[in-house]
Amino acid sequence: MVIPKLAWRNLLGAGLKTWLNVVVLSFAFVAIIWTQGIYKGLDYQASRAIIDAECAGGQYWMEKYDPFDPFTLQEAHARLTGKMEFWIKSRRATPILIVQGTIYPSGRIQSVLLKGIDPEQKILTIPSSILKQSSPELPALIGSRMAQSAGLKKGNMVTVRWRDAHGTFDARDIQIVQVMSTSVQAIDVGQVWIPIQELQKMAGMEKEATIVVVEKNFGHAESFPAWTFKSQDFLLQDLKNFVQAKTIGSTILYVILLILAMLAIFNTQVLSIFRRRKEMGTLMAMGMPRVKVIQLFTLEGAMHAVLAAMVGAIYGAPLLIYFGTKGLGFPGTADQFGLAIGEKLFPIYSTGLVIGTTILVLVVTTIVSFLPTRQIAKLKPTDALRGKLR
Repeated sequence: MVIPKLAWRNLLGAGLKTWLNVVVLSFAFVAIIWTQGIYKGLDYQASRAIIDAECAGGQYWMEKYDPFDPFTLQEAHARLTGKMEFWIKSRRATPILIVQGTIYPSGRIQSVLLKGIDPEQKILTIPSSILKQSSPELPALIGSRMAQSAGLKKGNMVTVRWRDAHGTFDARDIQIVQVMSTSVQAIDVGQVWIPIQELQKMAGMEKEATIVVVEKNFGHAESFPAWTFKSQDFLLQDLKNFVQAKTIGSTILYVILLILAMLAIFNTQVLSIFRRRKEMGTLMAMGMPRVKVIQLFTLEGAMHAVLAAMVGAIYGAPLLIYFGTKGLGFPGTADQFGLAIGEKLFPIYSTGLVIGTTILVLVVTTIVSFLPTRQIAKLKPTDALRGKLR
């Protein structure tokens, strides 16, 4: 216990120099935890929103369907298999038929995707039950972004034109019965939702679908001719890649902060060893082994990380708790990046994140503190007492 007590006394005895190093290092602590918490919250919040509203437990795609190639939609439909029909009837899956269309709001032309969905489905959080209401016209559901871009609102009538399975164009009036608010752009922008039975009749695709969404706890996926299963991991891959890229990019900030803090500690150690030559000589002359002297100076440097963790907790903990409960406001910004997080992002600060960051900074600080002390191993007590380092 002699070495830790002596190291602690010497560290506090350095005064302002110690606290400046500690404050800089605490900034690195808080910045790493704060930024990582934001990306963890982004990943979790956006993943939950997409799973709830779009992909659930996974999707079966008709083999010709490509969401990034609209020219495939004309052929991207197939009859549901007997097993799929059983899942749909037992409410374990819901089919979605996608047909290209055009709407004419206020005399303008706007391309849309007509998406047929079962009004009785409970797999997705899309409020499809609103499509059950009786209406003289075809009921339609759109998102708030779609409503804004098309200039539509609840109760409006609009003409929609589509091309059926035989290549024949047809048109019909639809009535907007609901404008839903959702953070998931993939079910909103450029899309009009109508009852799937109606869309199947309109497009001449009886009992056919483009994709089939299965429930969250679906289990093992089976293989069917003309259908390909896409798992949650596949459907969320773009989001994961985005978060990973941003996480890697943020390491630049971590590296800069750590370099500044480590440079300050390294210089402090070098100056400390230079100014305390006689103290080292006295300790070794009194019988302290060189290894213990090295441990003393290394521990002094490493204790900067301990103090930084304490200081960071004083101002960082309230800050992180506040943002963790109140969230970060991103009004309009998230939509520009296509992120399904709504207007607020709630960071996630796990115990593992805090402990991992503490260990990382402690290890790096210890290594940087040890490097200048290596020359003590070759130091002679007599030279140190005379103020020499070599």
